[in-house]
Amino acid sequence: MSVTEPTPDRTRSFLFEQLDIRGAWVQLNPGWQAMTRGRAYPDPVRELLGQLAAVTTLIAANLKQAGRLTFQLRGDGAVSLLVMDCDEQLRLRGMARSETGMTAGDLPALLGQGVLTLTLDRADQPQPYLSHVPLQGRSLAAVFEHYLAQSEQSPTRLWLAASATHVAGLFLQALPDASVRDPDGWNRLQILADTVRPEELLTLGSIKLIERLFPEEDVRVYDPRPVSYHCPYDLEKIQAMLRSVGQAECLSILAEQGEIRVHDDICNHEYVLDAAAIAALFN
Repeated sequence: MSVTEPTPDRTRSFLFEQLDIRGAWVQLNPGWQAMTRGRAYPDPVRELLGQLAAVTTLIAANLKQAGRLTFQLRGDGAVSLLVMDCDEQLRLRGMARSETGMTAGDLPALLGQGVLTLTLDRADQPQPYLSHVPLQGRSLAAVFEHYLAQSEQSPTRLWLAASATHVAGLFLQALPDASVRDPDGWNRLQILADTVRPEELLTLGSIKLIERLFPEEDVRVYDPRPVSYHCPYDLEKIQAMLRSVGQAECLSILAEQGEIRVHDDICNHEYVLDAAAIAALFN
């Protein structure tokens, strides 16, 4: 499957007013390509990271209280780490760490035994909120469906897709009165959404996708929100880290290597500081 048409990165919420069920949709294209540029991830890793980018955006865009949301999936398999970070402006960054030469498989085959960690950092709270849960499910969608059903006490479904150029996701969640409004509504929407094909998620816009999946439903669609990849160079962060290491240690590295190189894994940036830069740093 080849998806090449450029589209802006955006997410959109919607509501089935007669059913008391909410939904959200996301598509990422240029931001996803920027995030993976120069990474050379194996296809299974890239697909998992893309799906994580989609679900992180969907959850961040629908938080009741805005903040910086970070998900980490750690495992003892060929994929040891997946990280995705999204702030209240829906600016994303993320990375994966894995073995080379790996083959495709479901989530347990790739990650092995692992844990999902959520961190929510809010400006009005002195400490970030942390949550750790075991990885339960054979796909990333299943893991997050289980997590959201437990944490929000609401039935939730996710459909995720990722290619080399595009990422997309669809989210449905039953609100507290959904079963009262229409006892069959939640089941009906799941059956309809299960007909979606990955290429439809990756190529159809939000309105066309809703019309394709739910033609008979009364849907209120809200304005889209832009999403972006945001991982600029941050020399001050590197300088602060080197100050914490100490001048003696920095001078020792300089004497041995002639320069200090620091690689920022999550942003894939390389920082090179020579003797003059280190001297200025400590003066």
